[in-house]
Order: sequence, then C-alpha cells, then structure tokens
Amino acid sequence: MKEFIINKNDAGQRLDKFVEKATVNMPKSLIYKAIRTKKIKVNRKRCEANQMLCEGDVVLMFIAPDFFAPENTQEYFMTLVPKIDIVYEDENMLLINKRVGMSCIPDEREENDTLINHIKAYLYRKGEYNPNEESSFAPSLCNRIDRNTCGIVIAAKNAETLRDLNHKIKHRLIDKRYLCIVHGRPEKKEDTLGGYLIKDSKTNMVKVYDKKPNFGDPKSIKTKYKVLKTKGDLSLLEVELLTGRTHQIRAHMAHIGHPLLGDGKYGINRDDKKLGYKYQALCSYLTVINGKEYKIDPESIWFVQDFNKN
Repeated sequence: MKEFIINKNDAGQRLDKFVEKATVNMPKSLIYKAIRTKKIKVNRKRCEANQMLCEGDVVLMFIAPDFFAPENTQEYFMTLVPKIDIVYEDENMLLINKRVGMSCIPDEREENDTLINHIKAYLYRKGEYNPNEESSFAPSLCNRIDRNTCGIVIAAKNAETLRDLNHKIKHRLIDKRYLCIVHGRPEKKEDTLGGYLIKDSKTNMVKVYDKKPNFGDPKSIKTKYKVLKTKGDLSLLEVELLTGRTHQIRAHMAHIGHPLLGDGKYGINRDDKKLGYKYQALCSYLTVINGKEYKIDPESIWFVQDFNKN
C-alpha cells in the first residue's frame, strides 16, 4: 500500500489522471479496475475515476509495488548544469529563449539535452522543484517550437499556472509574433493568407492548399504577415499566426513562393547551406500574456544580425 497526500500542485485534477502520473507504466485498464474494485481509495472511501481531487485529500493505492518508482530516484536533470536564456521569470512561470538546435522535449534524436530538462535542472538547483517531493506534477512547457526554430517558449512552475496558461493558449488569448527571412519580395507589403493544411505523419511534413481538399484531414489556416525590410532577393517579415498548425509559417510562405531562408523541408536548402544557413531563419520573438509584452531584442537574433550586416 502507498499513501499520497494531495498537495496544491496535485489538486484540481481527476483521480484517474493523478494515478496515471503517480504510477509507472500502469495500464489504464488496470487503473480503472483498481478504482472499481476499491484497491484505490480517496480518504479511505470508495471513489470514482472522474472524482476531482482537493488539497489535503489522501489517496491510498493497494497495488503492486512494481507500478511505483523507487524512492529518491535520481533523474538525469538532477546532475545537469542548466543552460537557459531567461526572458522573464516570476514565482509561477518562466519564458525562455530557446536556442536553435535544441529540442523542447525528448524525441528520436535527443533524450536528455532538452529544453524541459534544462528548465527542471534550473528549478531544482534553485530549490523550487524536487521530484521526490511531488506526487505527479513536474514543471511543464505550455507551448513548443521546432528544434531548428529559436525563440520564446513558456514554462509553468506549478499546476495552477499550467492549467491557466493552457486555457489561454487553447482559446488563443496569448498573442505570439515571429520574425523570419524569406526568399524574394512578397507582392503585398501586408497580407492575411488563408488556406488549408494537411499533415503527413510519415514524412512529418505538411502541404497547403488554397481550396479545401476533399481528402485527408484538412485544417483551415490563417497567416498574417508584414514586410519590415527588403535587401536584394531577401525580405525580413513579422508574422502573426491566426491559427496554430504544424509548420504553418514555413509551409504557408513556401506555398506562395517565398520559402524561408535556410528551410530544409520547404525551401531551397542546398543553395542556402552554401551561404552558411543551416537552419530556418525563424524566431518566436514576441509573446503577449494578459496584455503584457515579453520580447527578444530583434537585433540579438542571429539571422537578423546577418541580414543587417550583408
């Protein structure tokens, strides 16, 4: 038997979700069976899977010890020297300027040297997070950007903030702007592009269509851009996503004939690489939360510096 006392970070979630996070590799079918057969109880009483947990509740689990992580487990981030560029921090959240080439979370190319691990390492060293003192919560990213895109990523330090920020993102109450460099000079200095996007999971690429296709799972997209400066055959743009789809900026700009500089998926990367551009020139440089702007200085962004020098 194992006992969990629900703290502030664990409160406000369904019992089944808590059990899923507090155990290791326990199948959902067994979780529901354990609740149904009273092997999992709340405050020593029978409970339901959808029961909402409150601070101070006691969850008792009469299940095999194999489903629990060993006590005082040493996770990778606990030995990691954190390297993060903090844009803003308070007691509830962190805004980080993610560098090019770093994954936000573990993927097939990188398991440990990820942004979320560096954030956990930073908070662990500050004494603001210790996994051995939490039942189910861990600091979490509220948004993600591609490995080879740089810019602002939001992280929540506690569960209440995570729920609040996720709600705002879901309902598009957080404004995000991007800077990018594209090939060519867009015909219009400002425009809002519409269309439809279909994702191919096998190739991890998307395709944009002007009219809604009668196949696949097309998602409507809207991309607003403004040309800030042109130089030769390149243009510096500010972009606002009115919808947030996979690779939306990269695919939409390529669709209208202006692929991003350095984009290996949707651009002309062979020629760009010869010029020294290994990554797409794209940065999430401005985030607005509750009317407050959090911004990366455009002059500090690597491709803006190159653009202004050449």
